[in-house]
Amino acid sequence: MRVIGIDPGLRNMGWGVIDVAGSKVVHVANGVCKSTGTDLAARLLSLHAQLTDVIFTHNPQAAAVEQTFVNRDGAGTLKLGQARGIAMLVPAQAGLNVGEYAPNAVKKTVVGVGHADKTQVDHMVRMQLPGVQIAGPDAADALAIALCHAWHGRAAGRLDAALQKAGA
Repeated sequence: MRVIGIDPGLRNMGWGVIDVAGSKVVHVANGVCKSTGTDLAARLLSLHAQLTDVIFTHNPQAAAVEQTFVNRDGAGTLKLGQARGIAMLVPAQAGLNVGEYAPNAVKKTVVGVGHADKTQVDHMVRMQLPGVQIAGPDAADALAIALCHAWHGRAAGRLDAALQKAGA
């Protein structure tokens, strides 16, 4: 299964694509969509177009997006939420199911600690995807989101198999 992880941001939207086959995970690609334009609508449109190209190019079968956390800056949180809307809309338009993960859940899954910093996330992504060249911190976060989705999918698959076996 091919998974795209998306780290929403209004200026920089990170993305990372991995292939998952059982316990084997392979890096496919990663990058950052950088918004252009002078107003919010133009910036959102540019993110939509760039992410649509990424989805079309890499043809993932599942998507995962990091949930937005609310901070003290209400206006900033709202703008991030609008970028997150683009991050969820584009895969949905491609017919993909979109998983959502809290930042602490992603960090706990990939690093083992829910309050890990960006350097720890980057390091563990590199450990799990040997030889990967990461396009920047937003792309590292996106790969971590994809890894989180893959891990949770494998765990759910094992649970389903165990339940089927118990019922048989």
